Amino acid sequence: MTAALSLRPGETALTQWRDVIDGATARLDASSAEPIAAAQAIVDEIVAAGTVTYGVNTGFGKLASVRIADADLATLQRNLILSHAVGTGPALPDRIVRLILAMKAASLARGASGVRPVVVAALTGALAADALPVVPAKGSVGASGDLAPLAHLTAALMGVGEIRLKGELLSAAAALKRIGQEPLTLGAKEGLALINGTQVSTAIAITALDDIARVFDAALVAGALSVDALKGSDTPFDPRIQALRGQPGQIKVAQILLELIAGSEIRDSHRFGDSKVQDPYSLRCQPQVMGAVRDLLANAATTLSIEANAVTDNPLVLGPGEIVSGGNFHAEPVAFAADILAMGLCEIGNLSERRMALLVDPVMSGLPAFLARDAGLNSGFMIAQVTAAALASENKQKAYPASVDTIPTSANQEDHVSMATHGAFRLLDMARNAASIVGVELMAAAEAIEHHRPMKTSARLEPVLALLREKIAPLEADRYLAPDLAAATELVLSGALGRAAGLDSFAELGA
Repeated sequence: MTAALSLRPGETALTQWRDVIDGATARLDASSAEPIAAAQAIVDEIVAAGTVTYGVNTGFGKLASVRIADADLATLQRNLILSHAVGTGPALPDRIVRLILAMKAASLARGASGVRPVVVAALTGALAADALPVVPAKGSVGASGDLAPLAHLTAALMGVGEIRLKGELLSAAAALKRIGQEPLTLGAKEGLALINGTQVSTAIAITALDDIARVFDAALVAGALSVDALKGSDTPFDPRIQALRGQPGQIKVAQILLELIAGSEIRDSHRFGDSKVQDPYSLRCQPQVMGAVRDLLANAATTLSIEANAVTDNPLVLGPGEIVSGGNFHAEPVAFAADILAMGLCEIGNLSERRMALLVDPVMSGLPAFLARDAGLNSGFMIAQVTAAALASENKQKAYPASVDTIPTSANQEDHVSMATHGAFRLLDMARNAASIVGVELMAAAEAIEHHRPMKTSARLEPVLALLREKIAPLEADRYLAPDLAAATELVLSGALGRAAGLDSFAELGA
């Protein structure tokens, strides 16, 4: 993008957050300067008056009753960051760290956190320079904010830890020097404002939602292709059927499936001579199942959009002389959204795997066994279906709700937590699993269509087949299929297959 994306704190759309994920440069709307300055002035007044206020001149958590001398306030904030930077596990992907920087800056810029403009500038400066702190993925329980990961993010801006500068791994101090940004020295309350908050869990969940929406679109395309390849009926997608139930996702998915199949020569060839009364559920009930998934995605999108724009640190600056402790850092809404998305991913994969099973079953499909030419000598897609089954099962194992688990922390001060962060993080792996399941189905459905040539499928689906064939040749004989599956998976996750068919569910969810 040529111009920087302007983020208006509290009013940023999901599609704008997607642009940040995809690498767009971003800046805060100029209107944020005044509320930042006003909140900072209130903190300065409290420090000058010596009023005992949590997060400003006290210890933290269970140590909140310990009064800290004014001369030690800067050391207090630095110690807070260093002591909390105890994350572990793999580093969060750059695209997620980019979003965390933008979301944290936008949250602080709403003027309820009491930080100086230089703190917000440190976040936006790092984002603009593509200087992305290395943030371990594990170590947050999703309450009191994403403490450990946000501490690593903050420490890097202070010159401690590591930063990936345009993809090059450097010490944080060296990276900041290279981009001409001074290491951040924290003032009263600023360390706490930076590490309290749900930005990590929310950023992971939004990134996963983007992936899931692309998998969802590709699954609709795959489902339509499979219906056509299996000579299934489009009658179950009749809008009158859906209207009698009234579920909005079901109505929308049925409409999409009808539009995707419309005009298929394959469908027209058996429209009046088909002796089948009903298709299996994985074909016939796509509107009911995928429609329900779409409604779950919409609900999660609403929750995450609100959370991405929220102020979730603690304590909060509410007005002159008022710095009040609350619990906005508890990420239960994000945890619930992540659990819902996990359930939806399971069902996308379950339905796709079952359609794949139909495609390779000669009794159900009327096509060669495992879609193999010279079956017996060739095994075709026999084990590709096994891979899809394995991934579907793995996703079901990963889908246990994170939100129902809690464990007390901080000497029982923080006695109920959300587990939102790892609940969101698992979605990235689950989305890739589901993308591979759908990729297997797409490979098989495309091969099944080959058996119907020279008849063509619909005008919406032929471009999808052309895109697949750019990466994956027809299966004339057994060959090393792993690269084909990898290519299909990447096509699904890139959103290219959905776009080829005219679909972009994430944009609709974020509208």
